[in-house]
Amino acid sequence: MSGKYDGESRTIIEASEGFGSLDLTELWQFREIIGFLALRDLQIRYKQSFLGVAWVVVQPLLTMALFAVLFGLLLGRDRMPTIEGVPYTISTFCALVPWTLFATALTASSNSLVSNQNLITKVYFPRLAIPIAPACAALVDFAAAFAVLLVMMAIYGIVPGAGLVAIPFFTLLAVASALALSLWLSALNAMYHDVRHVLPFIVQLGMFATPVVYTTAHLLGSQPAWVQTVYALNPMAAVVEGFRWALLGGPLPALDLLAGSCCGVAIALFGGLCFFRRMESTFADWV
Repeated sequence: MSGKYDGESRTIIEASEGFGSLDLTELWQFREIIGFLALRDLQIRYKQSFLGVAWVVVQPLLTMALFAVLFGLLLGRDRMPTIEGVPYTISTFCALVPWTLFATALTASSNSLVSNQNLITKVYFPRLAIPIAPACAALVDFAAAFAVLLVMMAIYGIVPGAGLVAIPFFTLLAVASALALSLWLSALNAMYHDVRHVLPFIVQLGMFATPVVYTTAHLLGSQPAWVQTVYALNPMAAVVEGFRWALLGGPLPALDLLAGSCCGVAIALFGGLCFFRRMESTFADWV
């Protein structure tokens, strides 16, 4: 707002308080800031790194190899938890690609306010840009890993069907899921730095609660319907199985459960936006 002070007109910029206007139009006006922060995040992540962006592929490949050996020893090659007719390595790597996108975006976005405390205390721009930028940067890593997945599929002679057109939807759902959680966690992390210590445990637990190194059918095939419904509340379960369906010809996630996951993410995202905006004016005092 503007006012008079010693005959001079001054403009005071203040963050809106409460659960009022989310003012997402202002976020669009500062979209270049998001691009700059995302680019800086990528540069910092791979600066002085021997393998560089190759880590995007090395990490899921090592995870895939570890569980392939583990399940091979425990279950035998004929009982691997994979889609029928699809090698376990391809099934698992196909799930690790969207999961890595989710985990990377969630971790970086949740720590973003603390990592950018100098910007928060000195420069004005919509604070929502800070957790959104790492999620955008994670999409670059995802693109590299997805390209490797397509090469692996070509080597195994697997050709995706018409479901390939649904990949952007499942990718968007993964990013929205990460952003919905990170808006809550980033605000809490700014106030209570214990969150950063709990976050790796949350990500690790989330991977085992998601059908990444196994398929939903192998875990819930004989379980009651209500157990399957509760399990489907995890939106990343729908994302992972959606990728397997679109690329490998696996079973399509139930549409009603998929709709429930989308609604759950939408509610969590809206609540996270409101909570983030409510706490926004206090970030500079906490970080």
